[in-house]
Amino acid sequence: MMDFFQRKLAAPLLSFLKQGLSPEKLALCVALGITIGTFPMLGSTTILCTSVALILRLNVPAIQLINYFVYPFQLLLFIPFIRVGEKLFGVAPVPLDFPLIFSMLQSDLFGTIQSLWWTNVRGMIAWALIAIPIGVVIFFVLKQVFIRMADIHLTKNSR
Repeated sequence: MMDFFQRKLAAPLLSFLKQGLSPEKLALCVALGITIGTFPMLGSTTILCTSVALILRLNVPAIQLINYFVYPFQLLLFIPFIRVGEKLFGVAPVPLDFPLIFSMLQSDLFGTIQSLWWTNVRGMIAWALIAIPIGVVIFFVLKQVFIRMADIHLTKNSR
């Protein structure tokens, strides 16, 4: 398992540094990839990460690498973000089991879409309150890590 992460995550990140990506930009790519990658709207993170990378002139492959690695976390955190959003807004929890949702869609399509839309919006607000500050911390920590990695690996290779 460690070999998998070494080959598929650590080695590509190091190669971005070796190709000239600054430690600060790489840290920003990783922090944004983690933060945006956990956004609780399934199917949106690839477009969001690409858009943010292009706007901020970041490395698209680097941010997408991280986005794809955190996809399991997006799935794991989807319902918790929704539940936190419901608590924040003091609303009753929406049942999130597929047979019930399918039944709701059959009986009241537009009412169900409206209910689930607002449930998801509350989850997005909870995500913003939690993930964005964590992303800032991740950026500052990883910036130092990548500066050290660049110093170690780029200095070693220049000898």
